[in-house]
Amino acid sequence: MAKETFTFQAEVSKLLDIVAHSLYSHKEIFLRELISNASDACDRLRYLSLTEPELIKSDPGFRITITADAKARTITVSDNGIGMGRDELTETLGTIARSGTQAFVEQTSQAKAKVKGKGENEAIDLIGQFGVGFYSSFMVADRVEVVTRRAGEEQAWLWTSDGRGEFTIEELTRPGRGTDVTLHLLKDEKEFVEPTRITNIVKTYSDHISIPIALTGKGDGEEKTLNTASALWTRDKKDISDDQYREFYHHVAHAFDDPWMRLHNRVEGVLAYTNLLFIPSTRPFDLFHPDRKTQVKLYVKRVFITDNCEELLPSYFRFMRGVVDSEDLPLNISREMFQHNPALAKIKKALTKRLIGELKKSAEKKPDDYAVFWGNFGAVLKEGLYEDVDNRDKLLEITRFKSTGSDGLTSLEEYANRMKPVQEAIYYITGEDAETLVGSPQLEGFKAKDVEVLLLTDPVDEFWVPSVGDYREKPLKSATRGDVDLSKIKGGKAKKKGGNDKDKKKDHKADNAIDPLIAAFKVALGTRVKDVRASKRLTDSPVCLIADEGDMDIHLERMLKQHKQLQEGDMTPRVLEINPDHALIKGLTRTLSKSDGIDATVEDAAFLLLDQAHIVEGESVSDPAAFSRRMSTLMEAGLRGRA
Repeated sequence: MAKETFTFQAEVSKLLDIVAHSLYSHKEIFLRELISNASDACDRLRYLSLTEPELIKSDPGFRITITADAKARTITVSDNGIGMGRDELTETLGTIARSGTQAFVEQTSQAKAKVKGKGENEAIDLIGQFGVGFYSSFMVADRVEVVTRRAGEEQAWLWTSDGRGEFTIEELTRPGRGTDVTLHLLKDEKEFVEPTRITNIVKTYSDHISIPIALTGKGDGEEKTLNTASALWTRDKKDISDDQYREFYHHVAHAFDDPWMRLHNRVEGVLAYTNLLFIPSTRPFDLFHPDRKTQVKLYVKRVFITDNCEELLPSYFRFMRGVVDSEDLPLNISREMFQHNPALAKIKKALTKRLIGELKKSAEKKPDDYAVFWGNFGAVLKEGLYEDVDNRDKLLEITRFKSTGSDGLTSLEEYANRMKPVQEAIYYITGEDAETLVGSPQLEGFKAKDVEVLLLTDPVDEFWVPSVGDYREKPLKSATRGDVDLSKIKGGKAKKKGGNDKDKKKDHKADNAIDPLIAAFKVALGTRVKDVRASKRLTDSPVCLIADEGDMDIHLERMLKQHKQLQEGDMTPRVLEINPDHALIKGLTRTLSKSDGIDATVEDAAFLLLDQAHIVEGESVSDPAAFSRRMSTLMEAGLRGRA
């Protein structure tokens, strides 16, 4: 077959340009990435050979070989793993496979801009997080050649590119299965053909690789094994350094951040398995991918089985990285058998319990560190509150919230301990931003009574709260609902202002005074509102919108509308609450009392106040032209009055 020329996917071209201009401060990571890819290729073939042993019959021993040629200025990383066919070459090396590419390119571009003027040491290392480790080769090479032959096939292929926008594929011969990646190094990168430098890189970054990594010089035939070549998780913890743990995390997670926490345990008894798990210190790029796949690798007796076994951990722990090695599962276990295997179910239950326990310890002993973890992964962990009924109570113990009563994060237990003696519910408000929620009119009455409100800003909050329902027999209640009653709670700012709860006659008189205004508002607004009521919660604002009892919460409805799950006609009219003590409402009450029927000023004010309530909720006005006309009319009337 003749040589074919292809153009890189657009995002890959951008990425290669970023990489080629030295975004990353440690160029030697290219070797770590190529070795990791070679190791993965061997692992995948080893698993495939369990059911197709003929694939490795002629060459059963897996190995990775590094060949350095100082004269030609090349370095080659070879493996006898699964290899690739022509279509795989095009897909894997012509695109950024399984990566959510554009987001990666944007982040690397931002990192590059950040580096300018600050030095390379402050660069954000991102290679590996997106499955693009191969492309790091172009940091040190002006041409890369890949010769590969898939196990079970006779035809080999040559992939070649200079990283400037195109690559070629042509037929070639290779004596056996596997892949050779040859880098033609730039003139300034001759250090990477020096045996001492290569040895140091391998021992630093890849000593944990369980497949032997050998170094050989071009033509001399001598090989020197560079790594320990034993699975790291099988070693005793006391024999593993922090650096080795860290580099293993980099390998297994394809990431460059340092792990926030690690859990290395061996369980023996009825069920025997070893786990080496890590919690990242930064969010993985695919954390909110719709598939919600876990990323923990499953091994059986140190034989790789799969890299995303969904039955090892619940999906709300999908940010975990690492390996689980079982002694009890059959080596020929298939993906279809995962969900029905009792041993896997027991491992999942035990790992989940251990992880929650370790997170609880961290939350209690190192709350500041835990706050960092919660900022990264709290929204995901809260998915378990409605998915995992068995562990719901334990998850509630480690769940944290922003709140009007705490500068940092707070737990439900801490909130409950601070509740007012006669407080009947745990109050919360949902929205997109905590700072905006704090200024919401619906919270004015809570501030006046000094009642704490939880600030829930994750979309998942709309779903787990109804599932949980209550805590310590206290219902979780939205502050934006109409059935909130704070009248039994004494004290706070309301008492200092003289707004005494005992003065019921005064309140009743005020309510009666605005009854005509409420009636006028109802007539003017019609079906645009469900009802108009005097408010017991407002202290500073003239109006606010609330959801009536049994109606959908305001924020949930807005969120569903944004995602096209609700149409405009499906929206539920809200209740408009007005503040009897506000100067504007009192003025409108006096204006109405002096007119026959509904005054035009009052009617315009009703619509303007409704629009104002929508704006405060972060919504747009339904009729901008009418809003502008009414605003101009009232402003002109005000100016005439002053004149």
